[in-house]
Order: sequence, then structure tokens, then C-alpha cells
Amino acid sequence: MARNVNFDLSHPLMEAGLESPVDEEVVHDSFNQLIAEQSRNDGLSDAFELQRLQRDLEEEERQDDVPYLSSPGHEFRGNRPGRRDVEWYDGERHVDPIIGERWSSATLKVLSSMPSRTIGRSRGAIISQYYNRTMQLRRRRQSRPSIRDFSHSARPSIRGYGMEVDGTDAEGTEVSKRERLVNNLQNLSASDRVRMLRAMPLSVAEKSELRRLALQKEKRTITGSKIPCCSRLKYYIIIAFRQSWYSWLSFMHSLQLWQVALKRVSGRFGTGVLSYFLFLKTLLFFNVFLFLVTGSFLVLPQAVHPPELAAKRPSFSGLELLTGAGYFSDTVMYYGYYSNYTLQSCRDNVSMPNGTSMGCASKQNSYNMPLAYFFTIGVSFFITCIILVYSMSKSFGQSFRIDKSHSILAVKVFCSWDFKVIKRTSVKLMSENICTQLRELLAEVNHKDANNTACQKLWRLMIHGLAWVICIGSTIGCVLGIYYFSDYMHKSIYEGLQEKTTTLLDEARLLALPVLVSLINLLLPGLFNLAAWMEDYDSPSVCAYVAIARNLMLKVSVLGVLCNHWLLNVTADSKLTCWESFVGQELYRFLLMEFIFTLLDTLFGELLWRLFSERVLKRRRKPVFDIARNVLELIYGQTLAWLGVLFTPLLPAVQILKLLLLFYIKKSSVMMNCQAPRKPYRVSQMTTIFITLLCFPSFLGASVCVTYTMWSIKPSTTCGPFRELKTMFQAGKRWVEELEKDNPNLSLLARAHSYLVENPFFLFVGAGIFLIVIYFHYQVVDGQRKIINLLQEQIENEGEDKKFLITRLQSIHEQKRTPARRLTSQDSGC
Repeated sequence: MARNVNFDLSHPLMEAGLESPVDEEVVHDSFNQLIAEQSRNDGLSDAFELQRLQRDLEEEERQDDVPYLSSPGHEFRGNRPGRRDVEWYDGERHVDPIIGERWSSATLKVLSSMPSRTIGRSRGAIISQYYNRTMQLRRRRQSRPSIRDFSHSARPSIRGYGMEVDGTDAEGTEVSKRERLVNNLQNLSASDRVRMLRAMPLSVAEKSELRRLALQKEKRTITGSKIPCCSRLKYYIIIAFRQSWYSWLSFMHSLQLWQVALKRVSGRFGTGVLSYFLFLKTLLFFNVFLFLVTGSFLVLPQAVHPPELAAKRPSFSGLELLTGAGYFSDTVMYYGYYSNYTLQSCRDNVSMPNGTSMGCASKQNSYNMPLAYFFTIGVSFFITCIILVYSMSKSFGQSFRIDKSHSILAVKVFCSWDFKVIKRTSVKLMSENICTQLRELLAEVNHKDANNTACQKLWRLMIHGLAWVICIGSTIGCVLGIYYFSDYMHKSIYEGLQEKTTTLLDEARLLALPVLVSLINLLLPGLFNLAAWMEDYDSPSVCAYVAIARNLMLKVSVLGVLCNHWLLNVTADSKLTCWESFVGQELYRFLLMEFIFTLLDTLFGELLWRLFSERVLKRRRKPVFDIARNVLELIYGQTLAWLGVLFTPLLPAVQILKLLLLFYIKKSSVMMNCQAPRKPYRVSQMTTIFITLLCFPSFLGASVCVTYTMWSIKPSTTCGPFRELKTMFQAGKRWVEELEKDNPNLSLLARAHSYLVENPFFLFVGAGIFLIVIYFHYQVVDGQRKIINLLQEQIENEGEDKKFLITRLQSIHEQKRTPARRLTSQDSGC
């Protein structure tokens, strides 16, 4: 029964597949069940066999020529009963004392009794055991005789564990057992057969052979027997339905957005670049939701019932596509176009001071536009907040688990391939993806922290401090320049607005501030990358996180200055007839300029640099995709979109078009002009960081600005749905008062609105409870992470304890055997 197991990776059986270590516990339990069942059935004979096995082991201990595990490079052939011979081929030299020692028979006895060493001890016993299991499954479906009626050879047996048997008899017995097992597998259903084969502690090649033999025998049985027409028709219908269902599932799976493109990016560039495109896809879904809400409840009703314009709409010149002004000013795109009265199904609407309309006798098909505008913006922000917090908590739970690279590496090697993939292109994509992930995991496993001296640490600390001083100083200088330039442009634009006619030059002047801000956002990250090159970080992931922090500092500072300019300077100027529409136009210009400068950076920073490097410098080095700068540009653009929803309800549609174009442009540029990082690294928490930055600095800041505008700033008196109110928030209060006036029984609703909504105390209490829930959830995840870390440390310590005990056992045995050898040598000398 002894067989040789070759651990050479070039062996053909190794290419067929290896058994996963996850099933070791199941296999060990199966052996325990095997021995327990055998002891119940054949107690006397098994006791006799175990006693003889014990005597054989005791005789082996008294022998002098002890089998041993040789050192690497030598051959180990331990002919222990029931164990396979193992051959080691390894050119490297190990320092582990467990490997490079000659073990005594007592030590080998202890080793052979360990649970991990009992796996694969006798393949015949395994086949017998699973033959017995298949018989049990068959008895569940049809009446079978008791197991006592079968012969002893058909039962699980541990005979042969401690004795040498003739090779021909053993092979014949194994063949007969295999045939009986194949017969039983053939009679099982497909699901039971697959489940049984998965549970067998055999190699993948042996499982495939058993499955092939069972299928062949089943086909012979089916072809030999005549199937009735009704049964054949039933089988054809079932097969047709099953194929249709699988085709439908495959079609639905192929409808996932950008699935193949994301696999290609992941296979070539790794998880870092993939996280950028996944984040872009997430932002696209957020904007689709905003567009559906605003388009359904604001844009569509107002487009069906357009208001009467006081002045003639200017002609379209083409410059409006960049400035957003001119022809687009009096459209559903901006706040000033929307009505401040209740829309009716009839066309003769007349605005009244109380917010209702005359000309229609029935109010059944009315639509209160101010109330719809207020609640649409509020509900859309509230739902977006819930989705963001849920996504962030889910991402925290997934990314902060303790998944050490050693364990993930084993899972990737043994369990990552999908055997249902048969297309050549899909196989190539999957192989590239797995290779890239293995490269990242190996880089993380082999990463070692450098042991620097005190002088080197002090020098690096000074370099880091100088780099941060340069980054912070340049950011402060750019922010001050934006602040003074915005004040100057504010005055010059208002002087131009005093004139009755506006020229194309006046409209083009509106692009000066967005161009300056976009230019700073384009050039300053280059200075940050130069500072990071000067710091020379050892870990690429640390370098990426530092770049994200510096770019975030720049974007937050710029947006803070711009919000201060719009909410304080622009709203306080009485020269503007509709400051809300002007702020919406500004946000449109900033969003469009940010997209244009991103395209210029893709063209000059990636395409032209690659051509210059290949044709002029004669190098094949390509630029590396800057994840930090590109992600922060996405967050910056999404913040502008959230800020502009109140003033430009169609701004999410512009953001959707921008993200769609940006995905295909960036994907093409990455595949053609960029190269994978020279140091591969795994970014397990980068997606969580992106969602967190999108939630707290971005969405929270936009929500604060929108809430401040709706609660504190007085709307324009000549445009928009809130032109007759002191604040936008009073639209809800007026609606509640009207409900109370029409139905006095709803006075409780009015009091609840005044206490819960109008009073900011309850808003702060709700926000505090929300933050407390987030904090407790984070603490729970952090506690689970610590527990998992302690359990993994305990597993490692138990492994070290086993090594220590085995080494001590061997040393004690050597000490006991040394005096005996000395006495033997003295007797032989005499």
C-alpha cells in the first residue's frame, strides 16, 4: 500500500491540482468515525490487530537503525506502516530544527499520531469508508439490506495500517474497492455524487478519475436501457429549462457595468488602479440616483408647465456650453426658472401672494412647486447620507479584517481559479488577475522594515518635515491667491453687469476664476509628487496614503475659499437679480473646467510623455498612474455636483456625462500609456478610505453649505420658487400652516414640525445619535479585529509549542541512547 509522493512542482500530477488544506479537519473526523465504526462492528478482531500493531512498534523502538527525516537535498524514505514515502527536492538550506534532524522511532511514533499526519495514511481505507457512505445514501432512497449483511471487505477497515502486505494482493483489493465505490457513485444523484467526491480526502486527479468512471458507467447503463418517450420528453424539457436558466443568469451577469474592462485593468495594474475605477463607478450610481430624483420631481413637472418669461431669451452663440450663461439662464437647468406657485393641470395659471393659483376649479391635480423643491433636495440628501454611511460601514467591516498575507496566499493559490470559465479571453484575464494578486501578496509577505540608525532616522525625519513644509506653504499661497483673485473678479464682473449689453468678452471673463483654480489643481499635485520623490518612501502604499492626504488638504482648502466666496460675497451683493442662478452657473463652469483640465493632463501628462520617453529618450519606461491625484479630482468634482444640486437641478446629469467620458478616456490612457507600479503592493483599505473621504469631508461639507443656505440666507425676490419667503425653510412651515387651516385635527403635526424641524436642537441631537452609532459600530469592528489577531497569534504560538516539544523529545531520546552506544562500542573494542 505504500506509495511515493513527489513534491516536485514540475511533476504532472502537481499540475492536475492539489487538495485544499481546508478539508483536513473533515478528513481527520472521517478517520475518527471510521475507527469508531470499525470498533463497534469488529471489536475483537480490531483489538487483536491494534495489539499486534503496538507490539510491532515496540519492537521497532528496540532496533538501532532508526529511520529519519533527512536534511534538504537528501531523500527521506520512511517505510512506516501505511505511510507513503515522501521525497524532498529542495536546493535551499533550511535552518528549521524540525527538518534537519534524524528522528528516532519514538519521535516518529508521536509524529504519526498527530492529527495532521493521519491524512492520506491509507487510500484503501479512504475508498472503503466512502464506499460505506455511498451505501448509506443509497439506502435513504431505496430499501437496502443492513450493513451487517455485507461482507467485511465492504466495510471501513483499518487493517493493514501496521503490517506489510503483498503488493499484488493490495493492488487487487484496492481495485475491487474502487470498482464498488464507482458502482455506488453511479447510483447516486448528481448533487450527492458531487458532495461525496468533494468530501473525499483524495487528490484532485483521483477525484476526477472516479467521477469520470462513474459517468462512463452511467452512460453505458442509460444507453443499454430503453427510456420511454414520456420520460425522454420530460428529460428534454428539464434540460431545455436548465440551459435557458443558465443562459439568463449569464446574460444578467454580463449586464454589469464595465465588468470586462475592470477585469483587464485589475489583471494588468493590480488593485490600486482598480480601486480608482470602482470608485468612479460608485460616483456614477450616486449621480444617477440624484438625476432620477430631481428629474422626476422638479425638472419634469416644470418642463410640462413652463412659466411665462419676463424677457426674451437670448440667442444661442455656442459659448454657453462653457460658461453656462446666456441662452441657458432661463431654462430648467437653473434655480431662477422654477415657479413659486402651485402647478395645475390647466394652463391659465395666475400667481397669487398666498402661493396658490386661480383659474382652475379643481385642486386634485395640483403640484406645489416650492414644497416639492424643498423636500426633493432634503430627501435626496438624506437618502444619499444613509447610502454613504451604509457603504462606509460595510467597507469598514470588509477591509479591517485581519487577513494576513500568508493565509490569503494559500487561498489564492488553491481556491481562486474558477473552473466554469472556458473562453480563451476570459481564461487569460483570470490568469493575469490571479498573477497580479499573487505578486502583490508576495511583495507584502517579503516586505521588511529597514533597520536604520539614529542618525538615519533623524535625517529622514528632517526630510519629511521639509517636504511637509513645502506642501503646506504652497497650498497656503495658492489658497490666498484664489481668495484675492475671486474678490477682484467679483468686482470686475459686477461692473460689467451694470452695462445694459454684454459682449462675448464679458462672458468669457467668467471663465477666469475656474481656469485659475483648475490650473492650480493640475500643477500643485506635481509638486507634491516631487516632494514624495525626495522623501523616498520604502512602502508604495504609505506613499499613496501620504499623497492622498496632501491632495485632500489642497482640495478642502480650495473648496472652503470658494464656498466662502459664494455664500458670503455673492449673496450679499444686491446688484444681482438672481444670485442662486449665478452660483449655479459658477458651479457648472468649475465642473466643466475640471473635466477639461483632466483631459489635458491625460493628453500631455501621459500620452505625450510616453511618446517623448520612447522616441526621444529611447526608454521603455511609462508613467505610473497617479491614484491619489485622480481620486481626489473625482471627490472634488462630486463635491461641486452636491453643492450645485440646490442651484442647478440638472447638474447631476452633467456629472453623469462627465464620468462616462472620463471612464473610457482614463481606461484607454491607462492601458496604452501607463505601466504597472515597479513595486507591487496590495491596497486592502484604499476603497474604504475613498468612501470615508467622500462621506465626511465631501458630503458633510456640501450638506452643511446647502443646509446653511436653506436655513439662513434670504432668497432672491425676483426669481425662484422661494422668492416671497424669508428663507427657503419657510416653505415647509407654510405648508404645515395650510394643512392646519384646512383641517384643525392636524394641529399636532404643526406642533411636531415646530419642535422637531424648526428647532435646531433636535437636529443636533439626531446628528449626535447618528455619530454615536457609527462610533459604536467602529468599536465593534475594532474589537473583532483584535480578537481575530489574538486568535491568530495563539495559533502561531501553538505551532511553535509543537516544534519545541518535538525538539525536546528528540533531545531526551538522544541523551538516553548515547550511554547505550558507548557501552556497545566498549564491548566491541574488548
